[in-house]
Amino acid sequence: MNGLPMTVPAPGLPPRVRIHEVGARDGLQNEKTAVPTEVKAEFIHRLAAAGLTTIEATSFVHPKWVPQLADAEQLFPLLGDVEAALPVLVPNERGLDRALTLGATRIAVFGSATETFASRNLNRTVAESLAMFEPVVARAKQEEAHVRGYLSMCFGDPWEGPVPVHQVVRTAKSLLDLGCDELSLGDTIGVATPGHVQELLNSLNEAGVGTDRIGVHFHDTYGQALSNTLAALQHGVTTVDASAGGLGGCPYAKSATGNLATEDLVWMLDGLGIETGVDLAALTATSVWMAEQLGRPSPSRTVRALSHKE
Repeated sequence: MNGLPMTVPAPGLPPRVRIHEVGARDGLQNEKTAVPTEVKAEFIHRLAAAGLTTIEATSFVHPKWVPQLADAEQLFPLLGDVEAALPVLVPNERGLDRALTLGATRIAVFGSATETFASRNLNRTVAESLAMFEPVVARAKQEEAHVRGYLSMCFGDPWEGPVPVHQVVRTAKSLLDLGCDELSLGDTIGVATPGHVQELLNSLNEAGVGTDRIGVHFHDTYGQALSNTLAALQHGVTTVDASAGGLGGCPYAKSATGNLATEDLVWMLDGLGIETGVDLAALTATSVWMAEQLGRPSPSRTVRALSHKE
């Protein structure tokens, strides 16, 4: 937009960031009604055309738990020509079987740093959920699939309150010890602040977890997602989860509001001179289109500003 934002680099930041786009999975799973399969496929194609190189496509969770993504078997074959990595969420070996049968090469498992959320989300203790993931990760690695481990409630839990940093580190290391290639730290209810982010990243490093294996996943409940992302970038993190148009929350944590909007992230990164490969105008147009499909305006401030819609 007329050369804006002006590029003014800041010292100590990475030259490039990989955006892990979660709108098609984490965003759409929170819709009250299911989005048609063809619309989901078009959404993912448009995201890839805008330059996103990692787009989480769907989830192979039982339809009883996430009915909005019950069409995974129908959707995934429609994405064969998408020029982007297409990770999918799998909860167990049955889900892995379904994903591998369709040719998925990148999978993700979803763990919790707290016992209450593990119980509500997976109906298991933290230890039991890790035991469930163990054969999933092992088999995925045998099939030469890339495995991401999501860890939710890293900064606070709506039932347990503050989550001790050492507790998060312990579970994070357990996920990586199973064989996960990368770890996504989730601020599921959006309560993190920059100092907390830095403290957790420092503690993970001290425990032997390299920053190159860490991604961050911030929610914007208290308006802190961008500031927390900047704190992570200052630490050297180069993988950031975001959701086109700010779609999504968490169906099992009612206080969780939307994810960090990909457009808001790209605006900040463009201004800092950090490469993403994403065309902000094309991405904004995609989110405006998706908002029309959903029948409501995008919550992303950048989408609203660039599309001149309130």
